[in-house]
Amino acid sequence: MCGICGIVYTDPERQVDPGLLERMARIQAHRGPDDRGVWQQGPAGLGHVRLSIIDLSPLGHQPMSNEDNSVWITYNGEIYNFLELRQELQQKGHTFRSRTDTEVIIHLWEEEGVKCVERLRGMFAFAIWDDREKVLFLARDRMGKKPLFYAMLPDRFLFASEIKGILEDQDFQPEVDLRAIHYYLAYQSVPSPYCAFRGIHKLPPAHCLLVKDGAGVPRRYWKLSYHEKLSVNGARAEERLQEEIVERLREAVQIRLVSDVPLGAFLSGGLDSSMIVALMAGIVNRAVKTFSISFSQEEYDEVRYARMVADRYETDHYEFEVTPDARAIFPELVWHYNEPFADPSAIPTYYVSKLARHHVTVVLSGDGGDENFAGYPRYAFHGQFGQQGGWFAKLQQWLGGLWAWQAFTRQQQLWKDPGALRAFSPRLFSYYWRITQVHELYQANLYTDGMKAATAAYPAFRLILEKYRASDARSFLDALLNLDLDLYLPDTLMAKVDIASMAHSLETRAPMLDHQFLEFVAKIPADLKLKDGRQSKYIFKKAAEPFLPREIIYRPKMGFGVPTDHWFRQDLKDLVNDTLLSPKATGRGYFRRNSLEKMLAEHQSGKKNWQYVIWNLLMLELWHQMFIDQTLAPPAPRSV
Repeated sequence: MCGICGIVYTDPERQVDPGLLERMARIQAHRGPDDRGVWQQGPAGLGHVRLSIIDLSPLGHQPMSNEDNSVWITYNGEIYNFLELRQELQQKGHTFRSRTDTEVIIHLWEEEGVKCVERLRGMFAFAIWDDREKVLFLARDRMGKKPLFYAMLPDRFLFASEIKGILEDQDFQPEVDLRAIHYYLAYQSVPSPYCAFRGIHKLPPAHCLLVKDGAGVPRRYWKLSYHEKLSVNGARAEERLQEEIVERLREAVQIRLVSDVPLGAFLSGGLDSSMIVALMAGIVNRAVKTFSISFSQEEYDEVRYARMVADRYETDHYEFEVTPDARAIFPELVWHYNEPFADPSAIPTYYVSKLARHHVTVVLSGDGGDENFAGYPRYAFHGQFGQQGGWFAKLQQWLGGLWAWQAFTRQQQLWKDPGALRAFSPRLFSYYWRITQVHELYQANLYTDGMKAATAAYPAFRLILEKYRASDARSFLDALLNLDLDLYLPDTLMAKVDIASMAHSLETRAPMLDHQFLEFVAKIPADLKLKDGRQSKYIFKKAAEPFLPREIIYRPKMGFGVPTDHWFRQDLKDLVNDTLLSPKATGRGYFRRNSLEKMLAEHQSGKKNWQYVIWNLLMLELWHQMFIDQTLAPPAPRSV
């Protein structure tokens, strides 16, 4: 993996400052410790830091150009079908100087222009400057595995893999975007295309952007469809489907084993990562290196299951125990995530990435299994919603509708949208309730009057409505899976993994998020993913039976949890109180001090569990201190 950045001025006579490009690249050095390069010509400039994975020679140096230096690229990612594309391009007369996938993208751009991105299979974020047309082309992979931020200023266009790269331009003054903060508080991360810094945007997953004269509009180039379904009738057809799932996943794993550096796998002991390790072990001719995290609190610890899989497949296994001393890395987390980020599993992800980097440069993960096959408990909850019948279903619907109505009467503008009204249902709002943290009912008590007024026009539920209406799903379960793949997965799960791993110069690959595998799984009937409204991941669990112990496959899902509930009552109690109740924090005008005091008292006494809300607010305040106030010192940047 790598880090990219660049500047294009609207004035063709203006020269890009190479020193600024150097700073934009250097501050992202953790993303690419092996090499750094900048290219500048007139009003355009590109920067790059490199983590060498394929073709470790100097021929892989970036920014890279075509033969006549008319097209330049800075690229972050891995293209798994680059050899086939390379052969096709060679047959059309293109010549290559390296073995890299980077050079393939350059020639594919020459051949197909903006449609080149549709041919790529993999994870990527890149920018191409075409000096012939004087255009900048940006693209991001289908699932948002690789980040890409940009800012359109009156006289220039800036972009970078991480926000801190853009902030190196001293003409850009960091200011808070309250709408983005409002969405963050609900969804625990800032959803695309929004950003916590006013004036900066995320290029959404599966989008590209053609910039001409400093302007452009993101365009979607791919969308997952749930419309077409496989016909699976009878036990034998179901068995064939199980076999095809395994074969397609094995192929997605195999193409991700191409590397000129050592690789391994994250192993939580859950079904998804265990299945990836099982398939890897059947492909490679050496022991797979596996990496796990443990906790002293038994209810959060899965390490015995990870050991079970490691023993079965004789992996070279490594572990690390996370303790409350993790507070020492809070400033590092805030620095690397660039925006407020409230998924506490960023802590173990950070540590397991650090552990893995001591032994390998690339790891495979099981990310995407739950979103593909309906593994989260919330899917079963909604599956049972329509299964219960009688008074229970009526009660759920009545309570859900009443609660939703009360929340929505405070957001009158939603009812002016007929499409939103048609899409509204108690079940959909219940889904929103289950995936959010500081949602409307909490906001009513927590927000100050000023914060309520500033965010009243931006109901967080609207994001779900927009994506729900855009899906072609015929079943409610497929609609929920699409929502998670479109909203939760890119901006929370993928952001968490990319930032935590790249903080240690570690590349993470997710076979279950291969877009061809996703397209196949989307065709599987919903009732084979959530059987009888309650058996989650039914067909995938059946497919895994020849590979894993039933104790691994059928145990209750634990998730990658962190014992912050205990930490906030004990080891981190003073840190939380001192941070959230400081005059600086309470003076920002976001939250009522008395509401904060009540919430902390309820949690610390054990009366209620507010761990996720507290973590959300804590990360927001620490981000404010580091990036806005600049009173919390960032960690020392890594050099190249």
